[in-house]
Amino acid sequence: MASQFTPVAAGQLATVVTHLEMRMRPRARPLKAVPLRLKRWQAPSVEKYRLLYRRVGEPWLWFSRLVMSDDALAAIIHDPGVEIFAMLDPQGIEVGLLELDFRQSGACEIAFFGLIPPLTGQGFGGWLMAQALTLAWRAGVERVWVHTCTLDDPRALGFYIAQGFTATAREIEVLDDPRLTGLIPRDAAPHVPVIAG
Repeated sequence: MASQFTPVAAGQLATVVTHLEMRMRPRARPLKAVPLRLKRWQAPSVEKYRLLYRRVGEPWLWFSRLVMSDDALAAIIHDPGVEIFAMLDPQGIEVGLLELDFRQSGACEIAFFGLIPPLTGQGFGGWLMAQALTLAWRAGVERVWVHTCTLDDPRALGFYIAQGFTATAREIEVLDDPRLTGLIPRDAAPHVPVIAG
């Protein structure tokens, strides 16, 4: 079959989203000691949550939680089926985000997982994933899943596969470029060109 190209309108982005899952708890792996710790955020304020969400996700054009109303976001992050953790450095500064969603029976979605850019590529992601999987695999959970897209760090998909996830589905998402709507600074994510039209 010949390849097909579909034009993407100026002002929009297209990304390939890959869904991945685990159906069995992975065997524990030895981890190097890191100067980090994970802290559970019990019902964080919308402002505090969005601040860390931006610090971690802005370089990758995360914006879904920025377009939500405060009430809609609070309904998610204060839901008892959602657990939010901040990864802290030795000074207690939030440098990573982990959000686990248990609202679907028998499953845990790793809804958000990431580090601030200066910490990527140093092995801290493996440590954070080990914590995530320890927290996710609990009684009654039969599936842990996550998704990533081509706007994320280019190492993300390979990282998830190396951690034991299996790709299960792929789809194309077309969205308005958040840098053109003012949600995210225009100079964010320089690896993704802005095409304003």
